[in-house]
Amino acid sequence: MSRPLRERDIEAHLVKRVKELNGEVRKVAWTGRRGAPDRLVMLPAKRLMPTIDCAWCNPKGRAVWVELKAPGIKPPTYQLREHARMRAMGQDVRVIDSIHAIEELLA
Repeated sequence: MSRPLRERDIEAHLVKRVKELNGEVRKVAWTGRRGAPDRLVMLPAKRLMPTIDCAWCNPKGRAVWVELKAPGIKPPTYQLREHARMRAMGQDVRVIDSIHAIEELLA
């Protein structure tokens, strides 16, 4: 019988999958900012054409703020408020509580 997924299992899968895509995951400590996401996922740019190598013809990489939760656990109200503030400033903020959600993010 397998044990239920924990937040650390989801984190380990996120880190593994991002590394497979040549990206990086950073754990973020926020001073004086309660409820902010705890991870920054940085993904490299996907080239439009593999034969072209120039800065102006390829898209930029992607940065996503990620709040990890155990399956079925929802963020408290103060975290939702902070995520909404960040989204209002154009930031991509995701709450991830499953392996499936990681795969959707990285698709």
